[in-house]
Amino acid sequence: MRFINPKTDYAFKKIFGSADSKDILISFLNALIYNGNSTIEDLEIINPNLPPKVEGLKDTYLDVKAQLKNGTLVIIEMQVLNVQSFGKRVLFNAAKTYAFQLQKGEGYRMLKPVIALTLTDFEMFPGRHPFTSRFVYREVSDGYVYTENDIELIFVELPKFTKEIEELETITDKWIYFIKSARSLDEVPTNMDNIPELHRAFEIANQANLTREELEDLERREMFIYDQQGAVALGREEGREEGRQEGRQEGRQEGKKEEQRAIAKKLLTLLDDEAIAATTGLSREAVRELREKESENL
Repeated sequence: MRFINPKTDYAFKKIFGSADSKDILISFLNALIYNGNSTIEDLEIINPNLPPKVEGLKDTYLDVKAQLKNGTLVIIEMQVLNVQSFGKRVLFNAAKTYAFQLQKGEGYRMLKPVIALTLTDFEMFPGRHPFTSRFVYREVSDGYVYTENDIELIFVELPKFTKEIEELETITDKWIYFIKSARSLDEVPTNMDNIPELHRAFEIANQANLTREELEDLERREMFIYDQQGAVALGREEGREEGRQEGRQEGRQEGKKEEQRAIAKKLLTLLDDEAIAATTGLSREAVRELREKESENL
């Protein structure tokens, strides 16, 4: 057997966000949010897109969104590419989900908690050893938890999870291993096949159950991800070197700007303006001007 890559947006949504995925998603969330305890008994998978309710506010596109039986909203995102300001995007999505629950005339008491679960295929917090991190509002000096602690951010950094198949002990271990390594497996591991929800996840991920068109689309998505990762890595490496050279002559601040512009130049033929802006920290206007300038020089 060969399995599709759960880290691609299409596969992740197909496995966890389809109408038939409720039991799978419940098991997955209990594992990653509640340490394998059967805290979530029921949920509703809902439209993950958050169109703006305020004119001019950005659209939000999540991978999976669900509402638990107690009203708690869980938004889930699988992020492969490490782009600049990604952490801010996570916070923006969580805050937007929290704020836009209320309809006109409803009081704040109607607000339900929001949990933002983010899985990253890169190190979100370099230097921090645990692969799972949880953030809530606390008082700075003594750690006292804010009474209305309704927004929780949970991060799972896949590169920090290093257990091999034979070392998997908990259901949390097994779900994370599935996300990280299913693409490289050719059969369902025996120590994972006894969990019905994981077995069904492998069934959905089995390429034999997909049409040729679906497989071709998945391959294009994977290639696009690999190209983006390579382009960003190369662009950053070459751009930093050019930026350092410029920085020696023009000072640290201007050197940083030159580094950003140099990285952006390397990415012009590979990414669109919005992706370049997110990667480099430049504004979209600056990227657009740079693209126009480079076009004139051709």
